[in-house]
Amino acid sequence: MTVRELDQAKQEAFAGRMVQVLNDACLALMCSLGHQGGLFDTMAGLPPSTSEEIAAATGLQERYVREWLGAMVVGAMVEYEPGARTYRLPAEHAASLTRAAGPDNLAALMQDFAMMGEVEQRVLDAFRNGGGVPYSAYPKFQELQAEESSRVYDVALVESIVPVVPGLSERLVEGIDAIDIGTGQGHAVNVLAKAYPGSRFRGLDISEEGVAAGRAEAAALGLHNASFEVGDSAELSGAYDLITAFDVIHDLARPTRTLAAVSAALRPGGVFLMGDVAASSKLEENIENPLAPTLYTFSVFYCMTVSLAQGGEGLGTVWGEQTARRMLAEAGFTRVDTQQVEGDILNIYYVARRDDAA
Repeated sequence: MTVRELDQAKQEAFAGRMVQVLNDACLALMCSLGHQGGLFDTMAGLPPSTSEEIAAATGLQERYVREWLGAMVVGAMVEYEPGARTYRLPAEHAASLTRAAGPDNLAALMQDFAMMGEVEQRVLDAFRNGGGVPYSAYPKFQELQAEESSRVYDVALVESIVPVVPGLSERLVEGIDAIDIGTGQGHAVNVLAKAYPGSRFRGLDISEEGVAAGRAEAAALGLHNASFEVGDSAELSGAYDLITAFDVIHDLARPTRTLAAVSAALRPGGVFLMGDVAASSKLEENIENPLAPTLYTFSVFYCMTVSLAQGGEGLGTVWGEQTARRMLAEAGFTRVDTQQVEGDILNIYYVARRDDAA
């Protein structure tokens, strides 16, 4: 095709889109700095202020704060009054940018892009030579994942996610045995243990650092019904009334074996509550998903590549509901219901039972 045969309007429109992609990628990094530096949180409580006043309130260097504010103004995130040289974070914007926003805080997610940039060349090498990037290459991943998931657990785990399983709240009050696989830093376990002191909760994860963090939080909260251990979920043993897995199955090297182990470890009448990415296994059905580009990017830069680095199945972030249902059925689950909950835009929750379920 020659240049003359191009649809010029289409070409110009796409070039404009690429400029917007470039600008938005830069703003994502600046939002990460704003979140980590407490700039958004501080500005949300300030009247229109100068860069000097904002720097003083945050304890940061004014020259850096001023340049950051410049990006926020031209990116239409912060308002600027030239005459007074003051900056203002509108409340409507703070609702998506501050820690007070809880699960609605999107600025926290922007930290992932800096982390992905650190492994870009290793991911590119995997494109060329196969394999993947090991978990050890992501020293901040667990910290970032814990921050993200904790915002959801604190608001929705007890009030919205547990009730997805009919009668589960009542059973937890009476007292049952539960385990959370791939628990990370264990916040979900501790939230549940605090809410349901009559039940016994365990957390299982391959990360010694994560398990240590979970134990430390449980000790600080004075929880005697929460325990943690280092281990591989694919080797799960014991017997439980409730097994949970929140945003973890698609990351595993051996998800098929893990689901089989989960099924075998459930007592009669037990339930497996799995939270995982709300997406389709069919590419064409993800085109209208507003978060689909993010999901595929996270898959390439973490979820899929970490699994492949272990010689695993490499499900990836966007394994989808169809594949999830098939794998659950192959693991022996005969009843699978799904539901989404308010406050969690990323996940769908699967309630899976075997034939012997009550």
